[in-house]
Amino acid sequence: MSPSGRSQPLSLVLLLGMGMASERVSCPSRCSCRYLEVNCTGQQLQEFPAAIPLDTRQLILAANNVSYLPAVELSFLADLVYLDCRKNLLGDDLDFAFIGVAKLVYLDLSFNNLTQVTFSTFSHLLSLVVLKISDNPNLVAIEKDAFANNTWLRHLDVSRTGLTFLDTSTVRDLPNLRFLGLSDNLWHCNCSFLDFITWMTESNVHFPDADNITCYTPEGLRALKMPALEAQLHFNCLTQLYKQDYIFLGLIGFCIFFAGTVAAWLAGICAVIYEVHTSKEEEEEEEDTVA
Repeated sequence: MSPSGRSQPLSLVLLLGMGMASERVSCPSRCSCRYLEVNCTGQQLQEFPAAIPLDTRQLILAANNVSYLPAVELSFLADLVYLDCRKNLLGDDLDFAFIGVAKLVYLDLSFNNLTQVTFSTFSHLLSLVVLKISDNPNLVAIEKDAFANNTWLRHLDVSRTGLTFLDTSTVRDLPNLRFLGLSDNLWHCNCSFLDFITWMTESNVHFPDADNITCYTPEGLRALKMPALEAQLHFNCLTQLYKQDYIFLGLIGFCIFFAGTVAAWLAGICAVIYEVHTSKEEEEEEEDTVA
């Protein structure tokens, strides 16, 4: 075999070896890497890992102590479609964090320290299909238009949070929504919540663990499940009056009574003045006749 014939396989081996070495070098410390996937589960990472391969499609950061997702570093992963950040320390500095990962389809932020979700939090994730933000016990507010741009969203889980209210339009306007987790939240079941419950009963969305979707307040409705709650709220809100309603009606009645009394008093004064004036004219006419 010619020298050139021997060098060709040798060159190929060297190139493959360099490629494998390059792949090993580019894998973040304490993480495992394979084709298009980086897995850093349970490595007690304090920060977002460096040197993630730019062609990564799946990034798993579960069970660490990461408290911040840097938008710049994330934007380098333009092909990322799967991001698992469950069981970390992520808080409310996520606005615009996902601006560079528009292809993201799956995002898990459960078991973190979120307290609110605004329009800016997920507005750039136009391809998002699955979003898990359950088990954030301090999550107390989701803005009305928080998911306005996430029209492909099919699976949304907000179970076991601190939510007491969720505006109906927040989920009703998601045309592809098929799964909505709502269980074990602190729902405040007042008349403002009636519209949401009515939507739940009429929609085609699946509510897992439906037996645990119950009221927390007011006291009289605590632990009441949604089907029974709808009928109860319809009765309370549409047929009964609350204390403030009685006060309002009392004020209206008093105003009507007062206005009627004043009108009658004025009419009486006018009648007396008219009688006095008429009597004087008659007396003057009689005096003129006698004269």
